[in-house]
Amino acid sequence: MHQPTSNPGRVGKVLQELGFDLDIRCPAAGQSLPTTLEHHSGTVVFGGPMSANDEHLDFIAQELDWIALALAAEKPYLGICLGAQLLARALGASVMPHPTGQREIGYYPILPTPAGQEVFPGPLIVYQWHQEGFMLPQGSQLLATGSTFPYQAFRYGNQAYGLQFHPEITTTMVNHWTTEGADHLAYPGAQGRAYHLSQHRLYSAAVGRWLKPFLAGWLGVSAQAEALWGSAVPVITASKGAS
Repeated sequence: MHQPTSNPGRVGKVLQELGFDLDIRCPAAGQSLPTTLEHHSGTVVFGGPMSANDEHLDFIAQELDWIALALAAEKPYLGICLGAQLLARALGASVMPHPTGQREIGYYPILPTPAGQEVFPGPLIVYQWHQEGFMLPQGSQLLATGSTFPYQAFRYGNQAYGLQFHPEITTTMVNHWTTEGADHLAYPGAQGRAYHLSQHRLYSAAVGRWLKPFLAGWLGVSAQAEALWGSAVPVITASKGAS
């Protein structure tokens, strides 16, 4: 996490339902990152208000270096919003604002690419909160696109994913973000608070139905996921433990 007040939301809940313990660290608050992932099954790096280009912040510079360790461990990696941008930067790609100053703050559609149809069976309306986007890292696969920020999801290797959007969002989090960050809702491209809430009621369930089998497949527990939710998911081998 990137703020002491943050929480893993729906992503954390699903991981716990799958039997994983959560080892939550906040480098921005001075907490250290593991020196090895031997006792972890994977890594999730969430979003935050800072930029992946803020290398003057010690913890951002540390995380950029640490991601190389996470990838070298060949354990599943999932970057969400800032976590995806950090992954892109660690892989040599650029992170930058939209050329016309547009932002995505609210619910917006994403479309799967041909390569991404195994991950995204169809279009999704997803929650976003960002002013910067990533370019596609060399050697990665683009999985989903959007109209304002074209690169919405990518995969590097078999187990590292970057998602520009926020599948972890809950109703409580939407209320909190749109209250605490109300000034952001006036930026170009941002949606009003009432729209955030109404769209969340409309589209949150569909994102949740996508998220559960995605995380199960990412961590290699597809058989358990099929029993729980009756959906086939891609198989990725991973040991069970903390995530």
